[in-house]
Amino acid sequence: MTSAQDHPQAGAQGKSPETGPITISLDAMGGDHGPAAVLAGAARAASRNAQLRLLIHGDTAALEPLMTQHADLASRVTLRHADRAVTMEDKPSQVMRHGKDTSMWSTIAALREGDAQAAVSCGNTGALMAVSMLQLRRMEGVSRPGIACLWPARGKHGFNIMLDVGADLKADAPDLLAYAIMGATYFRNGFNEPIPRVGLLNVGTEDHKGRAEIRAAHELIANCQETGRYEYVGFVEGNDIPAEHVDVVVTDGFTGNVALKTGEGTARLIGDFLREALRSNLIAGLGALLASRSIEKLRQRIDPRRVNGGVFLGLNGTVVKSHGSADETGVAAAIDLAAKLAQSGYRGRMAERLVIAAQAAQDAGKEGAAG
Repeated sequence: MTSAQDHPQAGAQGKSPETGPITISLDAMGGDHGPAAVLAGAARAASRNAQLRLLIHGDTAALEPLMTQHADLASRVTLRHADRAVTMEDKPSQVMRHGKDTSMWSTIAALREGDAQAAVSCGNTGALMAVSMLQLRRMEGVSRPGIACLWPARGKHGFNIMLDVGADLKADAPDLLAYAIMGATYFRNGFNEPIPRVGLLNVGTEDHKGRAEIRAAHELIANCQETGRYEYVGFVEGNDIPAEHVDVVVTDGFTGNVALKTGEGTARLIGDFLREALRSNLIAGLGALLASRSIEKLRQRIDPRRVNGGVFLGLNGTVVKSHGSADETGVAAAIDLAAKLAQSGYRGRMAERLVIAAQAAQDAGKEGAAG
């Protein structure tokens, strides 16, 4: 990702895009593979970004011995002790009431207090969203923040963006409009695309298809193209998610999460089938050896770890949710994404457009009621 033109200010603080060192607040205790994988991912991310600094939260008794394995990180890491970790079984409501001594809470608190420019956690998604909303608050014009993910695609940028992929199971028409604006701003700054193309996920491309709120969102998103600085391509279907004629795919969190997990599972299945086929006999093995470079390119292209990291959009702070099962490669990818977003300052214009769009949605609702 690269910085782009659409960021005269960075988020709620109104700062300019970052040009110096970037500090990422990192929850070391939330992943399935423990703090060792998180620290290894941090070391990998730091090795390819000289500007990166890390504020790592967790049990220092566990973290300090692990840090000895990454001596090159010593001058770029600050450890902050947290007594507990949020587990995958913890309910968001419990964490909000009793989680102030957890590494997740400390990670988001550092972002809120300005000690870091972005936060990353592999922990419980529901708890992370709840803690982030409680501490960072929603941007004006956003009733439901969304999680945006990168999706490998055929277009010139190699990726599309889809949101929401699990922050909230429901979304009405104004929410879907907000997702369109947030997704377009994210894509514009991430890929230097002046006018991203936005599509609304539906069961068909005909105007009469879909639930009532989908058809209402169809009209709102179409009417706000100038405000949101995007081109609306209309309804798209599931097979269009990786297509080249759309950059941002908008949907509700239930549908988006099912699509995301299905896509990741299919990518792994294809990889497994390919390995099995190439090991099936001597001739296949010889062919694999001759085509090893091309096979490696394909493996990297469909590897879900390379695009690990869902971005919470609609909050007064940049939070990246890494997969709980992320290994070193996946954690590094999430940190890379957080650093690039922090440097871009993408949230400034997003806030302005969300306020305008929210008013447009409200006005449309009044006209519909009057009619």
